[in-house]
Amino acid sequence: MHTAVKKITVFQSYVKNIGYKPSLGSYEKRKLGIFNLMNFVGLLSGVIIPIVILLNKENMPAYAWLIACSPTLISLLVMTLTHHQQHELGRTCFFTLYPVMTCVVYAVHIDLGIEFFFVLYGVLSVFFLRKLYNIIFCFTLSMACYFSENTFWNTYIYRLEETHYYFFIFNHLLALLFIFSGLLLIKNENSRFQQESHEKNFQLRRSNLKILRHKADIAEKAALLQEQTQQLTELNTLKNKLFSIIAHDLKNPLYALRNLFRNIQRYDLPGDEIKMLVPDMVNELSYTTGLMENLLQWAKSQMYAEAVKPQMLDISKITHEVLQLLRLQAEAKNIYIRSKLERPVFVYADKDMINLVLRNLLSNAIKFTPDKGTISIEAREMRSHIEVYVQDTGMGISEEVIQKLMVEDIYYTTKGTDGEAGTGLGLMLCKEFLSKNGGRMHVQSEPGKGSIFSFTLPKGEESASGIA
Repeated sequence: MHTAVKKITVFQSYVKNIGYKPSLGSYEKRKLGIFNLMNFVGLLSGVIIPIVILLNKENMPAYAWLIACSPTLISLLVMTLTHHQQHELGRTCFFTLYPVMTCVVYAVHIDLGIEFFFVLYGVLSVFFLRKLYNIIFCFTLSMACYFSENTFWNTYIYRLEETHYYFFIFNHLLALLFIFSGLLLIKNENSRFQQESHEKNFQLRRSNLKILRHKADIAEKAALLQEQTQQLTELNTLKNKLFSIIAHDLKNPLYALRNLFRNIQRYDLPGDEIKMLVPDMVNELSYTTGLMENLLQWAKSQMYAEAVKPQMLDISKITHEVLQLLRLQAEAKNIYIRSKLERPVFVYADKDMINLVLRNLLSNAIKFTPDKGTISIEAREMRSHIEVYVQDTGMGISEEVIQKLMVEDIYYTTKGTDGEAGTGLGLMLCKEFLSKNGGRMHVQSEPGKGSIFSFTLPKGEESASGIA
């Protein structure tokens, strides 16, 4: 029993796939399968009807045999066209020839009770045919045949109702059943198609969301890559500047010191001459140690493991520490440094970085201030930040140089009032460290009128008030 059912299922699948091609969509594939089954039923009826007539041993004229065998001939033609993938032509022949042959039955004055099949062919032609003019033609033909059967051929020489009443009723019921089944089939197929379309749209939306997320991830990674590329470019530029500084500005003082000590050793210079050379040696060593400190701080800040470590800092305390370090440098030029930070001034920043910023700004102020000059340090409290000022009475800076230092970020250096050397690295580090701590640096200066270097830092929650 199981084998028989399996064979029937395989044969049914074969019939449904006659004329199938991969380019057909799922909806058209189902329509093809249904049409092939319906056409196969017509083929079976075309075979069964002549057999029943033969078994009853009824004498029938030739045209009656032609009518009885017509379903077989029509279904074979349609099946052949479908097999050669002429789907629209095969269906048009089906919905044209079946109504015509049914109409011929009534035209020769035979009433078999199959007039409802005209309605069936008209309804199904709308569902199965694709081209509008084929639909209009087949539907109009079926309705014209139905109208002709009820209007012109109402006298019959043979009425199935009189000889086989129950078979006559069966034909009517069969036609109604086919009409109902056809409409139900159309409804189910449309519902299934809508359900599949809904599922496909849902899957498509999910795929689109995945694609959008993937695009967002790619865009985020691209932005991160671009940012990293920019950072690497900036670091590479800074590296080149540092190598230039090391190759030129650091090498020359070291060579000068080496030559000095070599001459002392070689020529056995007296103490008076060595004393005369000491100030120059001190300047060279001060410059070299300052440069080394800046280089080491920069290298430390660029390490990935070295992150900014902000904390509450007292600017007045850090300023006092820096002034102790630079006291000898200021005294050598008789420069008076006045701190107006008489009370604690708190900011939220990294201690080492801010220490370097103050040390560089005060060292530069000393370098570019002439003998007996004055340097002032003060701070002002704003709503969300503290602004620290370092003002000197030095030689001042032109607008062009300020533009190079602060806007164009070009490596620039010049000599101090006593010929002190500089590298330009200090201000670059100040700007970088202030930026990392949420602050900014500003410069106000005119040649011959001194300079004011100021920077801002966030206050934090424990900022003190009453700043001088």
